[in-house]
Amino acid sequence: MLAPTPRIAHRHLDVDGVRVFYRESLPDRPDAPVLLLLHGFPSGSHQFRGLIDALGSHYRLIAPDHAGFGHTRAPDGFTYTFDRLADITEGFVRGLGLDRFVMYVFDFGAPIGLRVAERHPEWIAGLVVQNGNAYEEGLSDMARGLIGLTPETPGADATIDGVLTLDGTRSQYETGVADPSLIAPDNWTLDQHFLDLPGRKDAQRSLIFDYRSNFARYGDWQAWLRRHTPPTLITWGRNDPFFTEPGARAYLRDLPDAELHLLDTGHFALETHLPEVAPLIADFLDRAWK
Repeated sequence: MLAPTPRIAHRHLDVDGVRVFYRESLPDRPDAPVLLLLHGFPSGSHQFRGLIDALGSHYRLIAPDHAGFGHTRAPDGFTYTFDRLADITEGFVRGLGLDRFVMYVFDFGAPIGLRVAERHPEWIAGLVVQNGNAYEEGLSDMARGLIGLTPETPGADATIDGVLTLDGTRSQYETGVADPSLIAPDNWTLDQHFLDLPGRKDAQRSLIFDYRSNFARYGDWQAWLRRHTPPTLITWGRNDPFFTEPGARAYLRDLPDAELHLLDTGHFALETHLPEVAPLIADFLDRAWK
């Protein structure tokens, strides 16, 4: 018997002048658990297409594109910082009328989502964390070198621009992956299409320069985790060149009951390990939603 195919809507929502694009599965159950999917760099909501196909018939999965990414359109003069992206995400949640959801945070989505969680702990039914840091020990030397750049660093723009090339984007998908044939080349090709749009590289430079603002928040986020102890599932590509295995294990200091699953893959774990991860998330949603 074939598994049911989900209905998926592709919509926009205007939030504070930003036209936010999002994908949303439409399960038949009106009370289906809600999973908010926050993507990372240099991708967009399309990175969750496989997960939405796998789970969208039974759960309401909602995946927005952040400002500066994908199909979302921000006005001229928009300030690309993690605080502002969190503002837009908060406004997006309010605009949809969501008051409770499990939040999937990945890469850039982690500092965005944890800001939202700090502001509205009552919204958070649980966390799914995938290669998204809230601890300094999980940052590789490569990551520290990149996010340690400032506008005053000699050669900073050239260094960042080297990451924003097709080769740089592709390497983020393939590094640490045992079988690159499992990764569709459409992924990095689509990411690069959006990166090459007017103004997008400037937006990415601004966010990379602003990433250091997250370091000052790590202690607050760790305290938030200890205080609220949200049910948490950690699925982590242990060969990630940016966010390393110690970053996954560090969550267990503040969330000793969290479930940790280390996967033999790189940064974009869903690309190679969706068959393993999707059932874990489905089981977690059923338990966290009660």
